[in-house]
Amino acid sequence: MAKDTTKDMTVGSPMKLILGFSIPLLFGFVFQQFYSVVDTVIVGRILGMHALAGVGATSSINFMIVGFCMGVCSGFAIPVAHKFGAKDYSGMRQVIANCVWLSVIFALAMTVVVSLLCRNIITWMDTPEDIFQYAYEYILIIFIGIPATYLYNILSGIIRSMGDSKTPLVFLTLSSVLNIGLDLLCILVFQMGVAGAAVATVASQLVSGLLCLVYMMKKFEILHISRDEWKIDTGYMKTLCSMGIPMGLQYSITAIGGVILQTAVNGLGSLVVASITAATRVNMFFCCAFDAMGSTMATYGGQNVGARKLERVGSGLKACVILGVVYSIVSFVILYFFGQNLTALFVEGAEVQMLENAKVFLIINAAFFIPLALVNIVRYLIQGMGFSTFAILAGVFEMAARTLAGLVLVPKFGFMGACLASPLAWVAADAFLIPAYIHVKHRLQKLFESEA
Repeated sequence: MAKDTTKDMTVGSPMKLILGFSIPLLFGFVFQQFYSVVDTVIVGRILGMHALAGVGATSSINFMIVGFCMGVCSGFAIPVAHKFGAKDYSGMRQVIANCVWLSVIFALAMTVVVSLLCRNIITWMDTPEDIFQYAYEYILIIFIGIPATYLYNILSGIIRSMGDSKTPLVFLTLSSVLNIGLDLLCILVFQMGVAGAAVATVASQLVSGLLCLVYMMKKFEILHISRDEWKIDTGYMKTLCSMGIPMGLQYSITAIGGVILQTAVNGLGSLVVASITAATRVNMFFCCAFDAMGSTMATYGGQNVGARKLERVGSGLKACVILGVVYSIVSFVILYFFGQNLTALFVEGAEVQMLENAKVFLIINAAFFIPLALVNIVRYLIQGMGFSTFAILAGVFEMAARTLAGLVLVPKFGFMGACLASPLAWVAADAFLIPAYIHVKHRLQKLFESEA
């Protein structure tokens, strides 16, 4: 059964493999954003601009904490891809077993710590008083749902590591439909306010994770872990942590700059916060393709490095960059002409100034989509090749750029400074990642030659 669902990316046309693997991933990310967008539309249109701004005011801290969870899970999946590419299935099962133990520890510890500190965090971020309670109610429930985030991301990451990018899409599609229903039920029927949107998001992700678990148990015979393979192995745990923690920190370090930026933006008032929140939701929808390309290159790089086929890594990078450039150009054209109309979907009777702000934000960010494509493609490829530490350094460059924007550009130029923050961060990360990839490839080439 496993032979029908896994995909060996060490043979065949890189372009066809990347397209075939990334398209299901793209739909998966789109559906993931879809129910995030549904939250935003329902909150904005039913509960109003202040509720929308409250949810938006938590976006950077949400990214920092939940992003760490997702980064750790992505890092844990890389040794799985290496073992799968090397056809070491017993070793792969041992790695997966240790993934489970570590995920439980990380999830419980993080849930307790961030939930207890939640109110303090919202206060430290200088959240405007008129949206403070909305922000607190929403993000507290998201934090309590961290175990569900770990469950889905670690299981879907393992499935993708073995070349199956379609199954997680199916489960995300089902959970997206469930999320919409729960949004309407919790907000319209149960009158739960922004807390209802958060409950719907957490519950939907939990369902996706449970579906992944059932599927893996029934369909992947090579994942039937024996009692001996469930034993804790400190060697594997060190390997997993060396991959997972740097990738998690990459998200968190990057997000530190985002938190500083968000704090500065919060000081500009609820209207600006709501404008950026709505525009960011549209922007993230278009950025799903870059996330899909990145995840694809992590698996592609992991399997080919595991198989000692370094020449295929460069071919895959070239193919994926071509896809990224073409997509970036098309997206810019769409957002330039229709970005404001898309933003208007989020708030009933939105203020003219809010829509104008959102349009400017979208156009400036879309103009730098090619650098963003390179960030995702090159960063995840390097991680898949086994050099997760470079992700932290790239994150430091992004953090520095966003911190600069928060401390200098926003106070000096206001809203326009906030618009330039992400483009500045992407260019800064590329300035590090491109030389880093060349360095990594040379190191692996020397290693493989010495082993020959």
